[in-house]
Amino acid sequence: MKYNPILDNNYKPAVLELRKFKQDVLASKKATPLAICLERNSGYVYRFDLDVFKDGVDDERNFFIVERLIKSMLWVVGGYKIYMAGSKTLFNKIKDAYRDKGLRDFDFHFMAGVYEKPFEVVECTFETLPAVKESSVPAGGHLEGNRIGFDAGGSDRKVSAVVNGETVYSEEVVWFPKTQEDPMYHYDGIYTAMKTAAQKMDNKIDAIGVSSAGVYIDNKIMVASLFVKVNKELFEKHVKNMYIDIAKQLEKEVGHPIPLEVANDGDVTALAGAMELKDTNVLGIAMGTSEAAGYVDSKGNLTGWLNELAFVPVDFNTDAMVDEWSLDYGCGVKYFSQDSVIKLAPAAGIELDSSLSPAEKLKVVQKLSEQDDPRALKIYESIGVYLGYAIAYYSVFYEIKHVLLLGRVTSGKGGNIILNTAREVLKNEFPEYAKINLTMPDEKNRRVGQSIAAASLPKIK
Repeated sequence: MKYNPILDNNYKPAVLELRKFKQDVLASKKATPLAICLERNSGYVYRFDLDVFKDGVDDERNFFIVERLIKSMLWVVGGYKIYMAGSKTLFNKIKDAYRDKGLRDFDFHFMAGVYEKPFEVVECTFETLPAVKESSVPAGGHLEGNRIGFDAGGSDRKVSAVVNGETVYSEEVVWFPKTQEDPMYHYDGIYTAMKTAAQKMDNKIDAIGVSSAGVYIDNKIMVASLFVKVNKELFEKHVKNMYIDIAKQLEKEVGHPIPLEVANDGDVTALAGAMELKDTNVLGIAMGTSEAAGYVDSKGNLTGWLNELAFVPVDFNTDAMVDEWSLDYGCGVKYFSQDSVIKLAPAAGIELDSSLSPAEKLKVVQKLSEQDDPRALKIYESIGVYLGYAIAYYSVFYEIKHVLLLGRVTSGKGGNIILNTAREVLKNEFPEYAKINLTMPDEKNRRVGQSIAAASLPKIK
């Protein structure tokens, strides 16, 4: 490894561990092919192939690498069913990991909830593996007509009225969705925002586009932190179809159907970037409270993948920091969010007041970086090294031409250090990925672009 995060000497980049595994398998002359397929909603199937050691040669190392890869694929692509062919031993170990109270208990239950299907691990032969079936859905870039673009954030909600691609009205309202148990608080806030935008267009609504953190399938809210305080029964009854229900309410008022499209905010960010760059294969990564991501494919479309990179393991050091939610180690949330800055501060010699909130702790480090404090600069250099290796790992699953960096962690001098360090890692460690364009939009383009991108999601029939 040519680049070491100066504050994290135990870091083991996923991409380098995978590369070394492949080299060792090839050199052993005891290789066997393995195929892994993931099935998600609507019968979509993703496939990943690699050579592993034959059963009995090094089963422990096989399992370590394949378990990390499957974990990565699940959170990049999504799925409720894993098909495996090529190794009986690996199948048995993965099946044991993905069960109730198994090693991957969190992922097992989470994916079953997202796709509303029991989670399964199925043994196949190469002949009986399901055929690959991918989704590439045109979404966004539709600017004609009177459109509402709604962006649901954790601390504010933003709505825009967009007429033929021009934002004629935009407002931001502070709200507190994460502390509210009553789903009517959320319903009323969203409905009021959309109604306000409609009134700015003489109540003419041709389409509604929504950008929101969480997992959305067929415009249904499957998982979203905005509704974390709403109990399960009320969530099922009032939240899951909330955007659909609000669109129906507005349809009654205007007297005609209104196309609706709800997308993860990471996907909308990537879409906004693709529209601004006028190009495709864009991976958007937002470093804030967590790591949010989205992707626009080679056709300029959305894939329906989860893109939940916060849960993708980027560090294969088994002693790496554990994510409190998934209870797994080395996941992106601890490397590309305010948590990463806070995690690295003690190693940099910066003592942060424990009474401060995570956002306040980040501001302390950002202020030091603006003063060119070498301790703070080391934190951002380390994150830049993390990012360079992570982009190379993400490229195992995505075809990437552009990486769009966003979020409060990238503000100020720190963001430029992250960007430049990651570029250097890619250029010198991974010539095959050196042409990936790493960029950060300015704040104005980001905000206006996001609202137009959200509004542009639905196609008017």
